[in-house]
Amino acid sequence: MQTSPEITPASWGMVAALGLVWGATFLFIELALEGITPFWLAAGRIGFACLLTCVVWQLRGGRVFLTEQTAWGALILSGVLTSAIPFMLLSWGQQTVTSGFAGVSMASVTLILLPMAHLFVPGEQITLRRLVGLLIGFFGVTVLLGGQAFVSSGDPLEPFGRLACLGAAACYAGSSVLVRRLPPIDPFGLGALALVFGSLLVLPTALIVEGPPPMPEPDILLLVAVLGLIPTAGANILRIVVIRSAGPVFLSLVNYQVPLWSVILGIVILGEPFRPILLLAMGLILGGMVVSQWGALTRLFRRGVSPSS
Repeated sequence: MQTSPEITPASWGMVAALGLVWGATFLFIELALEGITPFWLAAGRIGFACLLTCVVWQLRGGRVFLTEQTAWGALILSGVLTSAIPFMLLSWGQQTVTSGFAGVSMASVTLILLPMAHLFVPGEQITLRRLVGLLIGFFGVTVLLGGQAFVSSGDPLEPFGRLACLGAAACYAGSSVLVRRLPPIDPFGLGALALVFGSLLVLPTALIVEGPPPMPEPDILLLVAVLGLIPTAGANILRIVVIRSAGPVFLSLVNYQVPLWSVILGIVILGEPFRPILLLAMGLILGGMVVSQWGALTRLFRRGVSPSS
């Protein structure tokens, strides 16, 4: 039986960590693509993450469902929608669309997820405050990315590339709802099997589309290993924990943070120029998060000042 989402200080910490990790992922992907093709990069990070997560899962006992109730069909579908399909759609789509549009499409996960969660997840009903807050945050992302968000790349396949990016966003939204609706399940088992099912799809697809795997340089292999270890394996487990405890709509706040962290890290690490518009975008994104989660924040504050706390 599902319970209503419970948002705790740990939930906020995990969402902040996921935003930072996935924001930094764009830097590593950009570097890795200098020495490996897109589909084999996706296959490499999923395959590495799959092996690592499966080892940890088996060391923890190898459990899957924690009750007699099972839902293998939903588990398999959630695994494919979590990694394999969106990774491939984004890899293909980003060859023809601007990075700005890709960023906005990932921010749209929240808006796609909101009606799905309203219909299928208990305790995730649409409210005016939540809707207004999420729209403010989405506007903040478009301000952050500026005109490049919707400018055309000029590629004749660009419309299909945009559809691919939006399709990836829909996959992430659908997988979040499926993960939340699963019966009691071990998070490490769920994370491991999601990557197993994803690998079974993305590995043969990479072979068919791009031929035999390339032999990249050691520094590129190291980047693929890092991508598999942190933003794929580790973050996938953290994502599952947040969805199962705080709900998919709360997790979707990560999608507003990712482009923000990506820009900040680009300034700090790559020396990209600072634009004052960043401060306005940051204010809108954080303000939207506060408005959409005002009820959860006030409950946390009351709990923090309670004499019994």
